[in-house]
Amino acid sequence: MTPTISRRSLLSGGAAALALGALTGCSQNNDGAGSSGASAADAAKPVILVTSFGTSYNSTRHVTIGAIEDAIREKYGRDYDVRRAFTSQIIIDKLKERDGIEIDNVEEALDRAKADGVETVIVQPTHLMAGLEYTDIKDELDKRSDDFKQVALGEPLLASDADYQAVAEAIAEQRANLDDGTCAFVLMGHGTTADSNADYATMQRTFDALGKKQFFVGTVEAEPTCEDVIAGVQAAGYAKAVLSPFMVVAGDHATNDMADTSDPDSWASKFTAAGIETTCLLEGLGQYSGIDDIYVDHVAAAIESL
Repeated sequence: MTPTISRRSLLSGGAAALALGALTGCSQNNDGAGSSGASAADAAKPVILVTSFGTSYNSTRHVTIGAIEDAIREKYGRDYDVRRAFTSQIIIDKLKERDGIEIDNVEEALDRAKADGVETVIVQPTHLMAGLEYTDIKDELDKRSDDFKQVALGEPLLASDADYQAVAEAIAEQRANLDDGTCAFVLMGHGTTADSNADYATMQRTFDALGKKQFFVGTVEAEPTCEDVIAGVQAAGYAKAVLSPFMVVAGDHATNDMADTSDPDSWASKFTAAGIETTCLLEGLGQYSGIDDIYVDHVAAAIESL
């Protein structure tokens, strides 16, 4: 039986400053309640809008998306109003209906910022790469080009060689206490039909180049597949593997596609069936301080680009 341990991503070249329009939710907290209006005192402050796909799993939202927002707020909260928006309307609707939690989508967040009289908006996605969701955010900003004096869109997590290296180092540090040389560490990403799916292979090459060949990267919905990763783990001679999500949150995909041992198609079940002793860690990347720091750096670059 596989044990499950619960513990505690504009332009690919650089943050791009845009003269455009209306962004932002409001002062947020780790509850994810994302639509309460900013106070009168904060209304005209520049805004940092942290945009995430979102998750309906409350516990992981607080310690992943919330942790990224808190890291940004810790550095910039004096001068900026840090707000939240989600890109998944399904998740937004579910949270409102189930929990009474209201979170803006990006369009609503832009409308709110405009109504508040905000003139400068920094949009920082928590997406891992410049894929379809990231492009949608850029497109929404392009449509609102007359609503603000200044808008900058920060880069996703993986935007440069330095980012890949920093991500690899942060993950390796998080696994150091488990790394006794006998275990493979498997990172399950989402996968995408966009060209950015190649970023997963780049992440794997980065681990390998840094001598961290005990790390293996795969995807749920694209390539490398689970079977590809199992073959790699076996070829490297590992009989044990620790699985964790290569995603900001440990939500539905991590809980079900990765760790559900009652589902024969889950990664945990497939690894076990292949004779690999398997442990699942329900940890999202947002729980790693080294990852949060990268997002803070991207906010800094976006501000500098104005």
